[in-house]
Amino acid sequence: MKHFRCQFIIASLSFLLLTSMAACTQVASAPTRPDIILATTTSTRDSGLLDVLVPDFEQKTDYIVKTIAVGTGQALEMGEKGDADLLFVHAPLAEKEFMDGVYGSERYLVMHNDFVIVGPKNDPARIKDALSAVEALGQIELAGSPFISRGDDSGTNKKELALWKAAGITPEGVWYKESGQGMAATLKIASELQAITLTDRATYLFNLDILDLAILFEGDPVLLNVYHVIIVNADKWPNVNEAGARAFAEYLTTPEVQNMIGEYGVEEFGQALFFPDADKTDEDLGLD
Repeated sequence: MKHFRCQFIIASLSFLLLTSMAACTQVASAPTRPDIILATTTSTRDSGLLDVLVPDFEQKTDYIVKTIAVGTGQALEMGEKGDADLLFVHAPLAEKEFMDGVYGSERYLVMHNDFVIVGPKNDPARIKDALSAVEALGQIELAGSPFISRGDDSGTNKKELALWKAAGITPEGVWYKESGQGMAATLKIASELQAITLTDRATYLFNLDILDLAILFEGDPVLLNVYHVIIVNADKWPNVNEAGARAFAEYLTTPEVQNMIGEYGVEEFGQALFFPDADKTDEDLGLD
């Protein structure tokens, strides 16, 4: 009986020890500050990608991501004010200025896709055979074909304005309108008005079933669309959740999640909407 009692006591103590250790491990792994503010471009939201990635990250880490989808310009401004922990954006030149101002502590290359010019299926400006995106815009201006710009300082808007500048054109007049809205909303306006617009391919394909627009021009290397994630500098803004921001940034660049990004859209659209780049450098993609 004494031997049995000793075995029972030892087993009980072992169980309590293991339970305590498990509890300590669980507490230790739980984030001290679970809330992360992610400022991101509307294309990562409107393409549906974040609807896949954010729940997976939250389930694996117990962090809670508050996503604020705005234009890249607005996202960078939020970072400059310390109003976000993490930025997921696609305007490399503006991002470099942000990093040069020491507003960001780390910047990771995540993925790319491309911009395309879409519009009425009858191609009113005859741009399908243009030799470059700049030539296509020149033909749009010459034909006076209705064009809807986002006009919101987003990464897409920055790219569009850079193309007009390269074409030596100041877009203005009755044919050129600004929506002041995100990519999905701008596509819907262009569809309703049978106008031309510049869009990232992912948002266009994700919304294709409700759009009466076709891809009129694509394939120019200048239309490359590269996404980075930036951790806002906690040394400048002490309230930034640096641990949470780093956790999400590192999550996006893991082989598992990079594979998820590369497979996103293949089954539904027959093609990937984004191409993973965490194993590359900006130089590999031809960025200065």
